[in-house]
Amino acid sequence: MEEESAVSESGSPGWEDTLAWVERVATIFSADGIPPIAGRTLGWLMICDPPEQSAGQISTAIGASRASLTTNLRMLTTMELVSRRTRAGERTVYYRVDDDAWYKVVQRQIAGVASYVEVARDGMDLVGPDSPRAARVRESHRVLSWLVRVFADAPPPPSETEDRS
Repeated sequence: MEEESAVSESGSPGWEDTLAWVERVATIFSADGIPPIAGRTLGWLMICDPPEQSAGQISTAIGASRASLTTNLRMLTTMELVSRRTRAGERTVYYRVDDDAWYKVVQRQIAGVASYVEVARDGMDLVGPDSPRAARVRESHRVLSWLVRVFADAPPPPSETEDRS
């Protein structure tokens, strides 16, 4: 892969710009506890061409050891951000970001928030909904209940073709 920092004549970003973007993705996800290599892997799989990459290709691109990459690919697969694919007649496993990965992640997170809303309600019942002890629990219940309602009432995300119009 050719290393350059400017956009190439074909309009594709240069290697340094691509890796800088991948690192930005890793930085954002690391704030939520995702290991940097998992973040780099996700960033790479979001921007690479072709969209399906072998562990060897990913390892070379992001500069990660195969052992570390294997652990992080397993994590991303479990999170349903990345899926494993094979090709007929090949033993190599390829990885890619699923088309609906982000939708699945958001749905799972909202389901987690909804579960907490129930726990918060139980906490207020435990200490009394109007007690000073319940104030912090009550506030989390109020805000997170609102968030669950917003997502429940929200239309589904537009398709890619709808976004472009």
